[in-house]
Amino acid sequence: MNSVQIFPVTGIPEVEPGDDVAQMILDAIDQSGTNLRSGDVLVVTHKIVSKAEGRFIDAGDDDAYRAAVLDEAQAVIRRRGDLVITQTRHGFICANAGVDRSNVTGDRAVLLPIDPDRSAHGIRMRVQQATDIDVPVIISDTFGRPWRRGQTDVAIGVSGLKVIDDYKGLGDANGRIMEATEVAIVDEIAAAADLAMGKSTQIPIAVVRGVQWAAGADRATDLVRPANEDMFR
Repeated sequence: MNSVQIFPVTGIPEVEPGDDVAQMILDAIDQSGTNLRSGDVLVVTHKIVSKAEGRFIDAGDDDAYRAAVLDEAQAVIRRRGDLVITQTRHGFICANAGVDRSNVTGDRAVLLPIDPDRSAHGIRMRVQQATDIDVPVIISDTFGRPWRRGQTDVAIGVSGLKVIDDYKGLGDANGRIMEATEVAIVDEIAAAADLAMGKSTQIPIAVVRGVQWAAGADRATDLVRPANEDMFR
């Protein structure tokens, strides 16, 4: 069994609209002394991507925040008090349409990137051009789960790898054929990276090394369960 290493990348300054976030990531990786290797996976929290893309909205009070949530939501799935479970335009099911006021300066809230997969692909291409190494990129965000307490980071944008390891039809350690096992490998990588990045440390990048992954052109939305398979809707 291979060991997994996670390297947090520090040195990213406050990101503003129009910043070249890919270059900022490259500079921070270079300054951190973490040399990218073939097989690494680069995990980037969505917030710095959203900020660079100008995905802000004024949310100086709760009414403005709630209005932003409804504007970003394609559909409202459930409500409980101030909590709104929504489906975003991307297809993600999450709280408050991903509109977030944490780690944002001023009276603003940050929104999800318009196309996180495209954003991940752009970063990946810039890194490959600069380093001659094709490193898959995952853009992550923190989601809750309907059947467990607490939140965990998941992939909302991917480029360069398959999002699911499919074990259906393979034998387990006892020779029994697995019929339903699908591992959301990109979500596992995103969650592992968050252990090194944290929620209040202002470390938005991590390099994950040692994970076995398969190259592919999947999208993060490929992980969204179709409504006809979703027992919670």
